[in-house]
Amino acid sequence: MVAPPSARTPQAVLFACGFNSVRSPMAESLLRQMFPHALYVKSAGVRRGELDPFAVAVMAELGQDISGHKPMTFAELEDWEGLNFDLIITLSPEAHHKALELTHTLAADVEYWPTPDPTTMEGSREQKLGAYREVCDGLMMRIRRRFSRTGAANE
Repeated sequence: MVAPPSARTPQAVLFACGFNSVRSPMAESLLRQMFPHALYVKSAGVRRGELDPFAVAVMAELGQDISGHKPMTFAELEDWEGLNFDLIITLSPEAHHKALELTHTLAADVEYWPTPDPTTMEGSREQKLGAYREVCDGLMMRIRRRFSRTGAANE
């Protein structure tokens, strides 16, 4: 009997958003740290953006260095290493539509985790960092809940 998609434990996970500059690199780093040996994890965007310094700062608060992350698009990822993922988690509507298009030729499950874009936050530096922290906390909670069955955290 085949388990429903949400119950299957993937081996390769792709996080996707609009620019691969905030949400998807944060999620990639969080999942990679939680399950360093159990899963292959990457991230991509519909378009390539620039790595956001607020995302770098918030992840550094957790002891995770994403400063070397090079934003890439789905096309670049496919050209460089292929799109061999069994689960694509989309964090924005644009990325979700792109991932669904890809499933016409890829055998991958797609999950949509609507995640606010913290770059739209106005205010002081601390208010902006607060918005990024909220996004990070939300991603961490969803990752823990979704991948708790993987059982290989911090091997």
